[in-house]
Amino acid sequence: MRDILAQINYLNIFTEILDILIVSYVIYKLLMLIKGTRAVQLIKGILFLLIASNISDFFHLYTIKWILDKTWATIFVALAVIFQPELRRALEQIGRGQFFVRVNTEMGMGDMLRLIDEVTRCVLKMARTNTGALIILERETGINDYIETGIKIDGIVSAEFLSNIFVPQTPLHDGAVIIRGDRVVAAGCFLPLSDNPYLDSSLGTRHRAALGITEISDAVAVIVSEETGSISIAYEGKLVRYLEEKTLRDKLQELLVPKPTGNTHFWQRRVPS
Repeated sequence: MRDILAQINYLNIFTEILDILIVSYVIYKLLMLIKGTRAVQLIKGILFLLIASNISDFFHLYTIKWILDKTWATIFVALAVIFQPELRRALEQIGRGQFFVRVNTEMGMGDMLRLIDEVTRCVLKMARTNTGALIILERETGINDYIETGIKIDGIVSAEFLSNIFVPQTPLHDGAVIIRGDRVVAAGCFLPLSDNPYLDSSLGTRHRAALGITEISDAVAVIVSEETGSISIAYEGKLVRYLEEKTLRDKLQELLVPKPTGNTHFWQRRVPS
């Protein structure tokens, strides 16, 4: 036994473990970087093609295998173009020294309830004056692609802060405000419009944008109509209209406050410092 232990090269074992840990961490950071972006769907498509290629090889489906092999060459050439925003973001984070920094993302129940209270107060105030507004609350699915379309902001959510953003004739009042955790991260953002053909024809751009972002993510959208002052909430591609203060607050708590389970909800852990 001593002879066997003497032959073990502990330095090689250490370097191999270190190598695996570094590669695993880099892959994890890259996955977190693209989480919630359109790149995730592309990766799913690539994985599907990879599985299809292996299946066709196993069953000797030579024509399909040949087509897939030719497709791979095109895909690898196109990846640099397709993932250009994510690659740029990664390089920017490395340049700022943020790529390997762990963000403190704990958010307590009190903070969540305060957030809901501030959003509710803001929305009620704007509804009284028929001031149009679109507020997006990010949840599990990241929406970085749409944050990039607006003006970056980093401020604690408050009713007064949000109200000032939506003052008519100001540069940012027409776009969406995006909230991550308890901070406003961007304003004046452009969102995808819902292409649901069965929507009420009376719905305006804000409502269609709110539905659009909730169809492709798990975000929650709060809308104030500029025409009627009515308050609506969109989530999971559904729209709940004509909310009063109590129903608005209750719905936000239902959607954002974690249920009493053993799992830690996203809003308890994802708040940028």
